[in-house]
Amino acid sequence: SLINILSRLSFSNITALAPMVRVGTLPMRLLALDYGADVVYCEELIDIKMAQCQRVVNEVLETVDFVAPDDRVMFRTCKRETDRVVFQMGTADPDRALAVARLVEKDVAAIDVNMGCPKEYSTKGGMGAALLSDPDKIEAILKKLVTGVSIPVTCKIRILPSLEETISLVQRIEKTGVTAVAVHGRFKEERPRHPVHCDYIQAVAQAVSIPVIANGGSLDLVKTNSDIEEFRKATGTSSVMLARAAMWNASVFTSQGPLPVEKVMEEYLKYAIQYDNNAFNTKYCLCQMLRDKVESPLGKQVQAAQTNADISEAYGLQEFYQQTLEQLQARRGALQSSSQPDRPIMDGDVTTMAVKFERREYPPQITPKMFLLEWSRKEKLEQPQYETVQRSQDRAFQSTVTVAEKKYRSSLWEKSKKFAEQAAAIVCLRILGIPEGRIGEEDSGLVCKRKREGRMNGTTEEDRSKKRHVADILHSTETSEPTVVTNGDGHKPTTNEKPPESPEQLTL
Repeated sequence: SLINILSRLSFSNITALAPMVRVGTLPMRLLALDYGADVVYCEELIDIKMAQCQRVVNEVLETVDFVAPDDRVMFRTCKRETDRVVFQMGTADPDRALAVARLVEKDVAAIDVNMGCPKEYSTKGGMGAALLSDPDKIEAILKKLVTGVSIPVTCKIRILPSLEETISLVQRIEKTGVTAVAVHGRFKEERPRHPVHCDYIQAVAQAVSIPVIANGGSLDLVKTNSDIEEFRKATGTSSVMLARAAMWNASVFTSQGPLPVEKVMEEYLKYAIQYDNNAFNTKYCLCQMLRDKVESPLGKQVQAAQTNADISEAYGLQEFYQQTLEQLQARRGALQSSSQPDRPIMDGDVTTMAVKFERREYPPQITPKMFLLEWSRKEKLEQPQYETVQRSQDRAFQSTVTVAEKKYRSSLWEKSKKFAEQAAAIVCLRILGIPEGRIGEEDSGLVCKRKREGRMNGTTEEDRSKKRHVADILHSTETSEPTVVTNGDGHKPTTNEKPPESPEQLTL
């Protein structure tokens, strides 16, 4: 559609944050945008790992997360960058490339294929710079992507041993329909210490009609913001992409820059805290910015840090860290209470309600599970069965209880397995209109422990049998707790077995 074409990301006359492994995570991308970068690339993400991810809307952080089966967030993005972020993937397979591109398509502005990384983890699977020697595969991947997604597709290459080969490859790439091509002006075997070949980039820019993005000038050409323009002229390209110059001090993107690196590190760290960035990733990026000061007292403190809290302390941002933590907790609480109205909703064959178990609302020793168990006994039904699952991204629990062959569950997630079971019991009790034992509730006579506690210790046979009966109730509810078997990956469903037969089997 016309709107789609008009809103498509342009690669002409832009300055971009280059894709950098371990550097291009969300905090660094947002920082670069703050300082004036037009486009930001994420770090190269490998298609095999991304293809296993689940897209999760993280309402607490207000992000979209792509979460791997082992709970790691492989890619995190937010609204602020949706129309500016380019998702770079490592791939050597057209079908897998398309599957990943479709997975992230709604959350990014463009897809880029890495064809320039000379590092082993990228090349060993035939990805990165290994693709340069297989133009047929390059063509197959790019064509599949261009026809398969609705957003721009680009790629990033290194130059080939001869100018003719380089131009011929880029012309072939252009024919696939990509929107732009980034050219790192070094050969596959050259390293950042080698000078960049501006003449190659210039020849490529003249040989094609799509925008060419020049990359590789951080060593000797781009030190300040005004140097970006010089690099653009020297390469004859319409756009420039910065890697190390931006990694060392992201304020290189602003005409007021460069700002003191201490200020830049502080701004970076604030984003890292706000978006719950992995502490080791935060640390890595700060150490890159510290450069030769990495052995200074601050550098040593950063290197010793194990958590974002430790890092905040090193930079005197404890208060900011604490406030952010409290804000996120408050947001989590508000989302829990407002996520659904307090009425039953069918989810497949399960009746659900938005219910949380609040321990303080019940007298000591009295729980909704006890009431449900006692009611089931009175009605001569089978004992309630609880099945609990654990959510991978935040380790929260949700339980489904089966009573009289009907299933009940709270739509909210709880911090522990026991609380999740209690919440499920409350849903069942409320739907069935049975008392649940809350403080201030009229006494139902279902569990009569409290009534008796208000009197002298009874001595009649009737009182003693009541006492034994309540003890049985307590015993059976305490001892039939299913243990959570996580099998190391923490989100296998757990069902509760029969109550243990003997004391040796108890798993309290």
